[in-house]
Amino acid sequence: MLVAYFSRAGENYSYGDRVWLETGNTEVAVRMIADTIDCDVHRIEAADPYPREYDPTVARNSREQDDDARPEMAGASPDLTGYDVVILASPIWGSRAPMIMSTFTEALDFTGKTVHPFTTHAMSGLGSTERDYAETCRGAEFGEGLAVQGETVRDARPEIEDWLKQAGLMS
Repeated sequence: MLVAYFSRAGENYSYGDRVWLETGNTEVAVRMIADTIDCDVHRIEAADPYPREYDPTVARNSREQDDDARPEMAGASPDLTGYDVVILASPIWGSRAPMIMSTFTEALDFTGKTVHPFTTHAMSGLGSTERDYAETCRGAEFGEGLAVQGETVRDARPEIEDWLKQAGLMS
């Protein structure tokens, strides 16, 4: 099993205000997943890192989504050979995953893999990840996803473990 994730630390939205996170919400959740199940973890990073401040990140994300952009990734994509299951984890920005996730998914062949979307969000749940990944994860089958509110992610271990059990990823 592979958990591939994008996360952004820095200034984040929190209950209508802003908070500074040393570790992004999605990374917090991915660490819980990796502590719970046997999996490899791959961090997706943009070649041009997203700003640590909230408003410039929102502005960049809006431009990327409006342009249907594919930001360049830093580093190589993992080889999916040998993985049957891939959890794609990211925040939801403006009702969809950051466009770097489309860059990542379009670069790989998911034939024979089961993809489970996982998101952290303020109010958009899984957003459009299920539809977007259905379009960009060539050959994938899709399993149950999970959305965790970013503000509550640090207390979400029981919810994450329940999801992993229900999805058949943990006994």
